Amino acid sequence: MNQPPNFRTLDLNLLRVFDEVMAERNLTRAADKLALTQPAVSNALRRLRRALGDELLVRSGAGVAPTPRALSLWPDVRQALAQLQEALAPGEFEPASAHTSFVLAMADATGATLIPPLVEIMEREAAGVSLRLVPLTTRDPRRLLEDGSVDLAVGHFPAAIADLTARAQSEQPVAFDSQRLYDGEYVCVMRADHPLARTPLSLDAYCAARHLLVSFSGKPFGFIDQALAGLGRERRIVLTVNQFFTAGRVVAASDLLTVLPRHFVGVASLGGELVWRPLPMAVPSVHVDALWHRRRQAEPAHRWLQQTLARAARRTGTPLPFSTSTAPDEPEPT
Repeated sequence: MNQPPNFRTLDLNLLRVFDEVMAERNLTRAADKLALTQPAVSNALRRLRRALGDELLVRSGAGVAPTPRALSLWPDVRQALAQLQEALAPGEFEPASAHTSFVLAMADATGATLIPPLVEIMEREAAGVSLRLVPLTTRDPRRLLEDGSVDLAVGHFPAAIADLTARAQSEQPVAFDSQRLYDGEYVCVMRADHPLARTPLSLDAYCAARHLLVSFSGKPFGFIDQALAGLGRERRIVLTVNQFFTAGRVVAASDLLTVLPRHFVGVASLGGELVWRPLPMAVPSVHVDALWHRRRQAEPAHRWLQQTLARAARRTGTPLPFSTSTAPDEPEPT
């Protein structure tokens, strides 16, 4: 049976190496971030393996993969290091001189809305900071945040936010925080000369049409289908894609209908080719939230990212004109 590690003799620098390798999943990149040689990083990992009695990281392709013990240990190690850094150097993040890189997960519609004002702020106040956007492929990004694949996720996460709220209300441990960035709505979108654009969109006409579904996961069933099922109705989905922009381009050149965030129709410069109608059934509002792991909360750089995203969100959103087939004196729907 392995003896528990002696914390008094453990070199805490080994935990810094472990944290960086877990974040990068690659010894060479971790060594560059730590300003060490790759052999030095490998030696540090060997020492930590002996101290903890676990392989921690094993070779996988061009990088390394964590063992279950490493995955369970890393959140606590990262949070402890962040708290120690904050205690020793509080508020040390200076945007004007920083060269930090962040990884954000979001859908193309969210990126088209938030990234332009965010880049405008960065170019003016934090020119050395860089962003890397990765596709959002889930409505529950907590696993991505837990394993460190992304620093922050932005999107519509109703089930995840509801679960976190319920846990907090029942005084269960909550490992994630969120911030509401903006609210929106989904609308039915079609090409400007579509036959259904000439009249108000009824539920019967909507269900009788052919549809394109945007699904991040690829599942051929979405929240619109859930709303229709509650009414005892259904629609025919003939195409499923995983990007809003792709959906807009396809619909602009076909008789298919799709559902897009209302603001995206104008943001993506599709307004001249497409028109939108309110959906002929009640659906929940779209709440766009930023979600992150609480272990990052102590990091000044991460707090700056949260605050800057909120600033960018406040600069977004111009009301989009209603369908071109609507009379000028008809009020814009809310």
